Amino acid sequence: MTKKLLIGLVVLAACNNSQQSSIATINQPDNSPPIINYSVVNSFPHDTSAYTEGFLVHDGLLYESTGYEEGMPENRGSFFGVVNMKTGKIEVKAALDKHKYFGEGIAFLNGKVYQLTYRTKKGFVYDAKTFKKTGEFTFPSTEGWGMTTDGKYLIMSDGTSNISYLDPDNFKLVKVLGVTDNNGPVPDINELELINGYMYANQYRTNYILKIDTASGKVVGRLDFTTLDNEAKNKNPDAAEMNGIAYDPVAKKVYVTGKLWPNIYEVKFNY
Repeated sequence: MTKKLLIGLVVLAACNNSQQSSIATINQPDNSPPIINYSVVNSFPHDTSAYTEGFLVHDGLLYESTGYEEGMPENRGSFFGVVNMKTGKIEVKAALDKHKYFGEGIAFLNGKVYQLTYRTKKGFVYDAKTFKKTGEFTFPSTEGWGMTTDGKYLIMSDGTSNISYLDPDNFKLVKVLGVTDNNGPVPDINELELINGYMYANQYRTNYILKIDTASGKVVGRLDFTTLDNEAKNKNPDAAEMNGIAYDPVAKKVYVTGKLWPNIYEVKFNY
């Protein structure tokens, strides 16, 4: 065999291997979480001074909690209250010293309201009828972000890929649910809502709400609200990230919004 012929065979084999590799890459299945389609049923005004951190429906009323830091003059403060669906304004039920605390997620459980703060590792407890503060607590995570409940535990996010379950009697960590998708751990898990046994979570700095299997932590679906985010920012240039998903289990309605957004949207999808 001549040297030229040998070189030609090597080059041909390399080309064939390259083509096979390209074909294999093209034929690889897409294991990313499927997109969940949705429709907008209705829209309501939202307070553009509300830096949304918590969002939920309790006894048929929509509640919102907000955060505040120095240097954020466009928002009102750290508090939570009932949203007036006609005006978007929040009837404040409890407020924090905005110079000390950045308010985060809230949850109603067993006649109490629990409220997280951002970086002070401190939470507050209120009576769910009078909204009088009845106690304080600390939590294991470095930061407090979103909060919900399954009727037994307080469930919170901390900006990582972990969702923590806390015993409401002593605030000790019961278990941690690690959120993953086809690329591994999913960071920036934020505002939380349980709907029909699945955890739905805003992913910070994105327009996604993730559908999470509460047994495995696997992301099994994803809603993309880029259209609503664009609409919010066109209406209000100060509008920030999408954050807020609330479910009314009686009326079977889902509401979403974002920080400083001008609207709350009622959306419909197969959950």
